[in-house]
Amino acid sequence: MTSISEPDHLNNHHRDTLSQIFEHPLSHNIEWRAVLSLLEAVGEVETRPDGKVVVTLGSETETLERPADKDIDAQQVVDLRRMLRNAGYGPETERPAD
Repeated sequence: MTSISEPDHLNNHHRDTLSQIFEHPLSHNIEWRAVLSLLEAVGEVETRPDGKVVVTLGSETETLERPADKDIDAQQVVDLRRMLRNAGYGPETERPAD
């Protein structure tokens, strides 16, 4: 099982969502509300009047669209993986033994 970088300030639901995002093969049942909650815990989230969500995570800002159903799609998972990894979240790299 891959180890995920999980800061102490994340609750169990956030940790579960983070694990789902980095799961292989790609999980197709990651709920939008859980993703939004995770993003609010790790970055800045602004909901615009048009329903889109502007997320700033680290030095990256991305505009996300609410999915048509309750789950995010595969491309959103790929985008979230990139953003989270660039901000220091995600699978930890193996460190050589000293």
